[in-house]
Amino acid sequence: VQLQASGGGSVLAGGSLRLSCAASGRTGRMGWFRQAPGKEREIVAAINWSGGSTFYSDSVSGRLTISRDNVKKTQYLKMNSLKPEDTAVYYCTADPDITLPTMMRVSSFAYWGQGTEVTVSS
Repeated sequence: VQLQASGGGSVLAGGSLRLSCAASGRTGRMGWFRQAPGKEREIVAAINWSGGSTFYSDSVSGRLTISRDNVKKTQYLKMNSLKPEDTAVYYCTADPDITLPTMMRVSSFAYWGQGTEVTVSS
C-alpha cells in the first residue's frame, strides 16, 4: 500500500489547515505522526478502520480532528487553532490491523507516506 499526503503549507498562528492522505489500497487503522527538527517522530492522531474509535495526543486534543472515507481510501486531519509548536513534517501512516493499538508507536504502523510540511508562524 502506498500513501500520498497533501495539504501542508504555511499559516499564521490561529489559522487552519486540512491534510489529506490517499491510500493505493485497502487499509485498517490509519494515523498521523509529526516530526519537528531535532525531535523524534511523535503520534498526533489515529483512527480505526470503522472511524468509530480515535486517538489524539494531549498536545493537539480539541484542536485537531481525524476522519476517514473508506470509499475514497482517504484519511483527513483537520487542524484548527494552529500554534507555532505545531510546525513539523506530518507523516500519514496506515496498517492492515483494523483496531487501534494500546501503544501508539512508529512500529505500530506498517505503511508510511512521504510527509507534508506544516509551518505555523507567530
